[in-house]
Amino acid sequence: MDEFTQQFIASNDHLLRLGAALLLGALIGLQRGWESRERKSGERVAGIRTHALIGLLGGISALLAQAITAWVFPLMIIAVTASAVMAYRARMEETRDYSITGVIGVLLTFCFGAIAVAMDVGLATAAAVITTLILDNKQEIHQLIAKLQAHELDAAFKLLLISAVVLPLLPNREFGPGGALNPYTIWWMVVLIASISFIGYFAVRVAGTEKGILLTSLFAGLSASTALTLHYARQSRTAEALSPLLAAGILLACGTMFGRILLYCALFNPALLAPLLPVTLVMTVCLYLPALVIWRRHVSHQSEPPPAPSQSPLDLKTALGFGAMLGIIPVLAEWFRLWLGDAGVYMVAVASGIADVNAITLSLARLSQGEMTPDTAVFGIVIAVSVNNLVKAGLASSLGTRALGVRVTG
Repeated sequence: MDEFTQQFIASNDHLLRLGAALLLGALIGLQRGWESRERKSGERVAGIRTHALIGLLGGISALLAQAITAWVFPLMIIAVTASAVMAYRARMEETRDYSITGVIGVLLTFCFGAIAVAMDVGLATAAAVITTLILDNKQEIHQLIAKLQAHELDAAFKLLLISAVVLPLLPNREFGPGGALNPYTIWWMVVLIASISFIGYFAVRVAGTEKGILLTSLFAGLSASTALTLHYARQSRTAEALSPLLAAGILLACGTMFGRILLYCALFNPALLAPLLPVTLVMTVCLYLPALVIWRRHVSHQSEPPPAPSQSPLDLKTALGFGAMLGIIPVLAEWFRLWLGDAGVYMVAVASGIADVNAITLSLARLSQGEMTPDTAVFGIVIAVSVNNLVKAGLASSLGTRALGVRVTG
């Protein structure tokens, strides 16, 4: 940006912000006007012109509040509210439509104009765009709510509780022997595991059984493939016909896991990529190929319907049990390290690989920047992922159907 442009923006800052307030109001007004386009002139309460002027009025009110008195803004918003209520009340009496969405849209437009002038244009723009999208998708939102079951809504609220309420309250620091326990990290894994069952349920319900299994598997491979194996193994007991597809999904998730490991190494120690890449490519191919073969053989022969309405989207009990295991494994790994010294790195890799490969991969990537050699780190990571895959084979065999266990273990 040249000096002239900078000076122009600085000298015309208020003018540009008022223009932004006007355009944001016009954006919301465009949607409101489109919705009421079939009404005759005089039957429309507020369209593109009215909303554009309301956005401009919000910006001017913010300027007057700064220059004259802070009372200007609350008085203006009261006046706008009273005008909107009277206008929409008259229409309600004629149409018997008691929705207050139009009034709320007017108030938001006024506030976005004020935010654009007094605070941040980017924030006002983002809020105005989101508001427009919500207003424009009225039917889709209502249809979505109509399709929701009571237990699905309850599961969504529980997921919000454990993620948005409980997780931020937990301390994000190490406890126990050698700082092996981190409550925040353990509970984050609980949230991740619960989210997989939640996302998987709705992926199958929205996209259908086959596509839902595929989408959930790829997502889990980038987050928690062990959790997906646990979930699919349990699901195969209630839907035996899906066992081959669920097995292919587990193999897909296990193969996708290696991309996540390479990403960790690229971020924390790129020197590990060269020796680790050939090994992970071979292991990925050994998982993807059988997954593809199983999928192609069985994808067109299953007729299992989407999840029944009584099936819970949130397997919280399994998530909590898996979180408890994640709390025990790091403590055992730390004891092995103290007992065997540097030679205990591989024992730590074995112990960590039982539950998860994220922690050991990040730890070895960081340690290899110091005294640990890259070869030791690479070997430790390979041990961890190999053990983790063996554990997933064990979970599939012990908790799932025989058809699932044979395919995954093989």
